[in-house]
Amino acid sequence: MTRRALLRPLVARALLAGMATAAATAAATAAPAELRVGVVSLADDPRYEPKRLEQRYPGHPEGRPFDGMRVAATESRLALEAAGMTLKLEPAEARDAQAAAQTTAMLARQGIRYIVLDLPADAVRAATRAVQPGEALLLNVSSDDDLLRGEACAPHLLHTLPSRRMQADALMQALAARKWRKALLLTGPAPEDRAWQALYLQAARRFGVAWAAQRDFRLSNDPRERELANVRLLTGGPDHDVVVVADADGEFARTVPYATQLPRPVAGANGLTAMAWHRAWERHGGPQLNRRFFKAAGRPMSGHDWAGWVAIKAVVEAATRAPKAAFAEQARRLVSGEVVIDGFKGPRLSFRPWDGQLRQPVFLAHPDGVAAVAPLDGFLHPRNNLDTLGADAPETACRR
Repeated sequence: MTRRALLRPLVARALLAGMATAAATAAATAAPAELRVGVVSLADDPRYEPKRLEQRYPGHPEGRPFDGMRVAATESRLALEAAGMTLKLEPAEARDAQAAAQTTAMLARQGIRYIVLDLPADAVRAATRAVQPGEALLLNVSSDDDLLRGEACAPHLLHTLPSRRMQADALMQALAARKWRKALLLTGPAPEDRAWQALYLQAARRFGVAWAAQRDFRLSNDPRERELANVRLLTGGPDHDVVVVADADGEFARTVPYATQLPRPVAGANGLTAMAWHRAWERHGGPQLNRRFFKAAGRPMSGHDWAGWVAIKAVVEAATRAPKAAFAEQARRLVSGEVVIDGFKGPRLSFRPWDGQLRQPVFLAHPDGVAAVAPLDGFLHPRNNLDTLGADAPETACRR
C-alpha cells in the first residue's frame, strides 16, 4: 500500500473532527434567543410627581417601578444564559390613557409578547381592551384597583401589586390577631377614601372586627369645617382599641399618630400599614435584595418597585422553564398558576387562575420595620392560606 493510501483515512478523520469542532463552535456562538419585554408608562403620571414622591406617604410609590425591573433583569442573566436567552426591556411612554392603549397595541404588533403596564387603573383598562388574548400577556404592576381583578378583569391581564382588598384583609387579620376588635374608623371625602372605607368594613366583618364609631374627616381652609380636621375631636367619644384611617391621598393620615385623644395605635393609611414590600424586611433574602436595589436606584425599595421586580422575575421564570415552548404555552402556565416564583417573602408565589392576581404575603409595617406578615397564624384556607387575602375563587366577580 502506498504512503498516500495510508494517509487518506487519517486525513478524512481530521476533516471530520474539524467539521465537528466547527459545528460545535458555531452552535456555542449562535445568537441567543431574545426575550423582549415592553414597559408602558405615562410621561406625566401624577403618581410620580416629584413633590408627591418627596412626601413618602406609607404604601405610596417612591419612584418609578422600572428601577425594580432593571434589578430583576440583572439578577436573571445567569438563568437566561443557561436557557440560551437574553432579556431586553423596551420602555415606552405615553401622554394619556388613550395613547397608552395605542402604544400597548403597537408593541404587541411588533411581536413583543410580554408587556408590563405601569399605569393608573383607567389606562390599564384601556390598554387591556387594545390587545386581544393571545397577542400578548399584560402585567399590571402599579394599580391596586379591585375592579381590574373583578368586573374589568381579562384573561391576558395579570397583577403583581396586592389588590386593595388584599391590603384591607391583611390589616383586619392583624387587628383580630391582636384582639383589637373595637376600632374607630376615620374616612375622608374623596371617592377613593369611600372605596377604602367599604373595603375595611367588608374585611372587618370577615375577620370579626367591630366598629366603636365611624367618623368623617375633611382637610379644608373653611373655618366652619375646622373641627373635621381636628384629630383630638375626631378620636374622642366611645372607647376603642385602634384608630383606622381611610385616606387614599395620605395627607390627613400622617397627622393622626400620637395626636389621638386616647393613647391608641393607628392603622390603615398610616401607622400600621399593609404593604407589598418594606426596606427593613430581614428574612428570605430581603436584605440582599434591598441592598441591590438601593445600589442600583439610590433609594429604598418600595412595594411598587417590588411589584415591577417580581413581574420581570415571573416572565423570566415562565420563559426559562420552557424555553422551547411557544408563547401561548408559556403564558398558559403562568396564568394557570403552574409557574411559581420566589418573591423573597417566604412561600413560593403564583398567579390566581380566577382573577390573575399574584397570591403573596402582605407586610404589616410601620416606617421603621415589619411588625407582622399576613396571612397570620390561625387564618387558614382549604387549599392555600395566601388565598385568605383578597377575593377567593367562589366570590370573585371576574369572568375570564
